[in-house]
Amino acid sequence: MLAEYGTPLLILDPRQVAAQYRLLRTQLPDVEIHYAVKSMPHPAVLATVAALSGRFDVASRGEVDLVRAMGISMDRCIYTHPIKKPDDIDHAYRSGVRTFVVDNPTEVRKFIGRRSDIAILARVAIPNQTAKSDLSVKFGVAITEAEQLVKDILTTGVHFAGFSFHVGSQGTSVEPFRRAMTTALALVEQVEAAVGTEVGILDIGGGFPVTYREPMPTIAEIGDVVRPFLAAHQGSFTVLAEPGRFISASCATLLTSVVGTAVRRGATWHYLDDGLYGSYSNVLTENVHPPILALREITGVATTFDPVTLAGPTCDSVDVIARDYSMPTLGVGDVVVSPMMGAYTTVTASGFNGITPTPVVISPPVAMPPGLAAP
Repeated sequence: MLAEYGTPLLILDPRQVAAQYRLLRTQLPDVEIHYAVKSMPHPAVLATVAALSGRFDVASRGEVDLVRAMGISMDRCIYTHPIKKPDDIDHAYRSGVRTFVVDNPTEVRKFIGRRSDIAILARVAIPNQTAKSDLSVKFGVAITEAEQLVKDILTTGVHFAGFSFHVGSQGTSVEPFRRAMTTALALVEQVEAAVGTEVGILDIGGGFPVTYREPMPTIAEIGDVVRPFLAAHQGSFTVLAEPGRFISASCATLLTSVVGTAVRRGATWHYLDDGLYGSYSNVLTENVHPPILALREITGVATTFDPVTLAGPTCDSVDVIARDYSMPTLGVGDVVVSPMMGAYTTVTASGFNGITPTPVVISPPVAMPPGLAAP
């Protein structure tokens, strides 16, 4: 494959998508899985999820169009971005989406006068300072204001369906899941008693972490926390989840190569043909750090290791992938491998400095399931 395509190259294995999806279903068997398209919207990933009867979390007009273009029924989608243009609501509705999320009165007012078959979820903030990205800083109504938001939704004429939350991305503990479930279920009881309306859906979001270099809580540990809460409310409401990274991270491996090497102030620098403005954009935008291995490590040839700096190919001094990183001796043309490169890599890459986006090759090749088409 290297001989055919060269580097940089992302190799996407849809079997990993299927394995992660099935693992999640095993640990959260009574939860409807809506794959977060934004993490890796490649058609092979979407087709794999669709073939497993999975559902989808879309958060923009473009994501709506992408899923619809593949022939996936849009009633399998929820629109989770709490802030939307009215035109985007119209577009999603015409496409077949019926479930939307809001988190403030201004967004609620955008649904006044709309069709009664729309269902609204109120997103609540669940702060989590242990997360790499605490999404409640940007989204979610405060718990103390959630009951009033529900009342606002009820005045629109559309259907208040339930609540959603997100514990944040790449959290280092299972405790935020325990706290979130306790808080959300107490809110359900409060609102049902105070407002007299039934909560039909609880969306527990995503945030199921994956291990890059540092160990993270496993999905089995998270499942052990979440399942007892759901068992205690079996049949009371439908439970949804919106995993992205957990399903897509392990499906892609990056191959990049050394294009130059230099010694600067006594430190060895290797310059790769992919970097922070390309596939390693997850380092820049999310502060996650994928494993980096020399190909000779994998083949068992490497014996000695020294700390080096690995830099990307652009002219920007920010474009440094790793510092003081232990690597074997490398020379120009040597290949470097990074697994766990499926999530938030190609989607957050840019064309800065005129560098061509890293190509994605599917291996092994997969056929589209009947009824689906590659856009």
